[in-house]
Amino acid sequence: MEYYLIVSTLMLFIGIYGFITRRNLLAVLISVELMLNSVDINFAVFNRYLFPEHLEGLFFTLFAIGVSAAETAVAIAIIINIYRNIRSIQTRELNTMKH
Repeated sequence: MEYYLIVSTLMLFIGIYGFITRRNLLAVLISVELMLNSVDINFAVFNRYLFPEHLEGLFFTLFAIGVSAAETAVAIAIIINIYRNIRSIQTRELNTMKH
């Protein structure tokens, strides 16, 4: 169980680091997905080791994966529209959308 938790913790912190430091919107999106996947691993691991006869954790993991896929589709659509308008997906240049 410890190895799964170590991997999910590493994924969470790598995602947080990428979310804070990246300037590209796609890299920020990938970082958010990394954080969500680390949470999914935690749900599956805790369900497997704490309540092996129940499946709530696994079903909740599947639901979270579905929500994550929908969130990714919407985010990519928004990024494509941003690129079409300002020809860049850098976070620093998003100020031009205010004008």
